[in-house]
Amino acid sequence: MLVSKRMTKDPVTVTGEDLLIQARLKMQKGGFRRLPVVSDGQLVGIITDRDMREHAGYLDRTEVAAAMSKKPITVTPATTVEVAAQRLLKQKIGGLPVVEDGHLVGMITTSDILQAFLDVMGASEETSTRIDFVLEGEGRGLAEASRIISQEGGEVLSVGTFRKTWGETPIYYLRLRSGNADAIAKVLRERGFEVLGVHAVG
Repeated sequence: MLVSKRMTKDPVTVTGEDLLIQARLKMQKGGFRRLPVVSDGQLVGIITDRDMREHAGYLDRTEVAAAMSKKPITVTPATTVEVAAQRLLKQKIGGLPVVEDGHLVGMITTSDILQAFLDVMGASEETSTRIDFVLEGEGRGLAEASRIISQEGGEVLSVGTFRKTWGETPIYYLRLRSGNADAIAKVLRERGFEVLGVHAVG
């Protein structure tokens, strides 16, 4: 999944000549914690609520350029969401300007990326349920597990796997949109699957 599919296009911006009080009002109105700073469409910095706290009492007399962070970390529309997430975590920041050919074209935030991961995992549906299990033994693959779930009246929304470290036995999951997950997990156990748990979103 690419940043272009998840970013906010044409984000609210300020210029370096704007006063911090103007930036603060834009943040409050839009519920933002950061604003890109532009000059003729080119990104020149980013101003955050933390930056402005350092100038408390002088917001109506201080220009954005005096408080902004210059040369902010950016991504492009073609950057993957995974890479954007890694940069946010590594830098401990909450948002990234999206730049193409030197021009600001969007913003992507931690909230955007969290929503993207929930969508990929099928966890955006509040009524969905996840069954975790280990695949061991002949005839105990994902296809067979999916077939059993279908037979028991369940509908598979997404499939995935995860592990804490490479080389560790992978844990597989099937996320269900419908069906009695506890009853389905019981049947899977009866058919020889090692079911580790059933987890509802809500």
